[in-house]
Amino acid sequence: MEIDWERLRAAATEVMRHAYVPYSKFPVGAAALVDDGRVVVGCNVENAAYGVVLCAECGVVSSLHATGGGRIVALSCVDATGEPLMPCGRCRQLLWEQGGPECLVEARGGPLRMAELLPHAFDVADIEAVTGERPVPVVPDRLAAWRGRGTVFVHPDLSAGQQVWTAYWERSAGDDAGAETGVLEEGPSWDDPAEAIGWGLARTPRVVVVDASGTIFWAGEGEPPTEIPVRWSS
Repeated sequence: MEIDWERLRAAATEVMRHAYVPYSKFPVGAAALVDDGRVVVGCNVENAAYGVVLCAECGVVSSLHATGGGRIVALSCVDATGEPLMPCGRCRQLLWEQGGPECLVEARGGPLRMAELLPHAFDVADIEAVTGERPVPVVPDRLAAWRGRGTVFVHPDLSAGQQVWTAYWERSAGDDAGAETGVLEEGPSWDDPAEAIGWGLARTPRVVVVDASGTIFWAGEGEPPTEIPVRWSS
């Protein structure tokens, strides 16, 4: 993806002017390019209790998820003069979580990878190494713009003569009437339907289970819709 650093810096400079900094008088603005092409911004917001200040990058991360999620590809952070400013240590950890080691951050000498700004980073792999827990299902970057839409259907299947559970993410079900149908993503196989449902909930709040008899159950968030009145109970 081509990165227009001038555009990012201009967006960061504009939002910097909205910073709330009555104590430090040090406004900061940040703008990030998301993998679907949109730009999200944030500015620093101070507090009389100095320790609870919100950095500009915090605003960027909140805006990222409030507008549909995705992964950060590049970020420009600027000071009051509009010049590139390095994120603090806490914000480097935030950017690692939301963009990973290849995320680029503008620097005065040229963009730097997060792997350079935060070497030996702590992330989910360190948690898994100790707890043995599986990572939270992640929506592929190419499908991030579809998060929250459509419906995931979970159903039984056979593998080597054994019943397993699988799922697929349907593009139009649950969206506007008359929208074009199509499968966005097919899931792997699981021994436990709860894992298939968890995979679905990472993608959309609309998750439907179809059991071996063809009976349909609601496994999504909130109350079951009128057309699927019975909630799934494994």
